[in-house]
Amino acid sequence: MYIAFRFEWTYGAAAVIAVFHDVLVTLGFFSIFQWEVSLTVIAALLTLVGFSVNDTIVVFDRIRENRRLHRRESLYRITNDSINQTLSRTVITSGLVFLSVLSMVLFGGEVLRGFSLALLIGITFGTYSSIAIASPIMVWWEQRLDLANRASATAANRPEPRAPRVTSGAKREPLPSNARKRSRGAGRA
Repeated sequence: MYIAFRFEWTYGAAAVIAVFHDVLVTLGFFSIFQWEVSLTVIAALLTLVGFSVNDTIVVFDRIRENRRLHRRESLYRITNDSINQTLSRTVITSGLVFLSVLSMVLFGGEVLRGFSLALLIGITFGTYSSIAIASPIMVWWEQRLDLANRASATAANRPEPRAPRVTSGAKREPLPSNARKRSRGAGRA
């Protein structure tokens, strides 16, 4: 709701889809390897949601800034440039969090195992989804809306077909037979 309010609803929907992706991939790993999903894993998933949304907001904020600066550019190009501009920040932030979580996996013991594994998997895929899922979904959705708006605008500007004119009760007199022949042959050269 915050992203939809602060940006646009398409941004919010794309961020929610990316967050679902992160949580489902993490839960998929837990399901495949049959690791226990405890309260600490749920806490890790909620932490992952916050981390992923924050990373997505950083990219979306740059897209919004670049859309204001480069109005004539295509949304695809603006999004690509924005991702490239925030890529170093994203990699550094996620890399440092990844190293911290990796140390928890290796040295945290059995109590933190589920929490740290969920964060390790989630941060890896969360970084990927902020770049390669949320932004492309937003671009796709915006382009679809733009096409729909253009189609409705052209349909609204298209003149309506006119109905044939009906004369008010006056009957036309038939043309004489020689006039019909002239009118048929008038178009011939």
